Amino acid sequence: MSDEHWYEDETGSLVRPYTVTRGRTEPSGKHSIDLMSQVTALEADASQAAVDHARAALLALVRRGARPVVELAADADLPLTVVRVLLADLAEAGLVRIDEPRRVATTGPAADPELLKVIVDRLREL
Repeated sequence: MSDEHWYEDETGSLVRPYTVTRGRTEPSGKHSIDLMSQVTALEADASQAAVDHARAALLALVRRGARPVVELAADADLPLTVVRVLLADLAEAGLVRIDEPRRVATTGPAADPELLKVIVDRLREL
């Protein structure tokens, strides 16, 4: 019998997601990480400590380009809570920058309730 059938895609995660955060469910108090917070990779200093596999994998996703937290969670296939903790760790290590989401104007076309209703209806059609 071959070991090839033990792929993670078939069995699910081989490690519980919260084990990579050492049981933490909230990022440190220094970081406010919103779903739409923009995450950008920073140039790594050669003297910085190495990161474990989970954080390195998340950092590799961030290095592809700045993206919102919610996209990173989807691409990493990890719960949002876990991603927020890992990103806070990476920010504390000076490897990423987490910027607050840009606020949308409360007037004009972006705040038009009818336009938003049309958008929601079209999305439901998909």
